[in-house]
Amino acid sequence: QVQLVESGGGLVQAGGSLRLSCAASGRTFRSYAIAWFRQAPQKEREFVAVTDWSGGSEYYVDPVAGRFTISRDNAKNTAYLQMNSLKPEDTAVYYCAAGPGPSFVIGDMNYWNKGTWGKGTLVTVSS
Repeated sequence: QVQLVESGGGLVQAGGSLRLSCAASGRTFRSYAIAWFRQAPQKEREFVAVTDWSGGSEYYVDPVAGRFTISRDNAKNTAYLQMNSLKPEDTAVYYCAAGPGPSFVIGDMNYWNKGTWGKGTLVTVSS
């Protein structure tokens, strides 16, 4: 059974950068899409970015487009989320999720709930 472990969160000032990592084990990493979600205090979990099995197709929600970059290294069984120009509203627990297949679906939490989730890493952006 696949396991996902996020790392790289922390406290950063507005305008700063962080790179989150999502390390996978227990399943063929290149077999599935990877997405990043986030959940701010007292808010629902929301989609942030996604890449397909190859890293050749990506999608971002509008609030992070142009600031965040999702990538993956299938040889290292790791996905990344590079976050630049961070804002206080980016403060949240960030989760990576492996989808049930190599492609991705946007806006369907039921799809991602069929996959596997990490336990999250906290990102705090101070103003």
